[in-house]
Amino acid sequence: QVQLVESGGGLVQAGGSLRLSCAASGNIFGINVMGWYRQAPGKQRELVAGITSGGTTNYADSVKGRFTISRDNAKNTVYLQMNSLKPEDTADYYCSAKFFLSLRTVDYWGQGTQVTVSS
Repeated sequence: QVQLVESGGGLVQAGGSLRLSCAASGNIFGINVMGWYRQAPGKQRELVAGITSGGTTNYADSVKGRFTISRDNAKNTVYLQMNSLKPEDTADYYCSAKFFLSLRTVDYWGQGTQVTVSS
């Protein structure tokens, strides 16, 4: 089992910044990808950014150039630095951890942290 605990959400004005943190604990050895997803009211959950165990990153087009995902392996923590926030970034943000096994993928999720961007 893997436990993921997010923090850092809150209310910010458009153009502002927030940094989300995701602390992983438990059986974390072998996590292949960690990522941040978000879900706005009435919308499907979408990938925001991901980072592999090797450090390769990918981003949704809507956040490229504004958000940065990073990881601190010593602290077992993944961060999402969000700059130039827009009202459309308002959502619940979830941390995820993926294990790519031989026949399936196993996903773990955090409880989510709310981000509200006011105009």
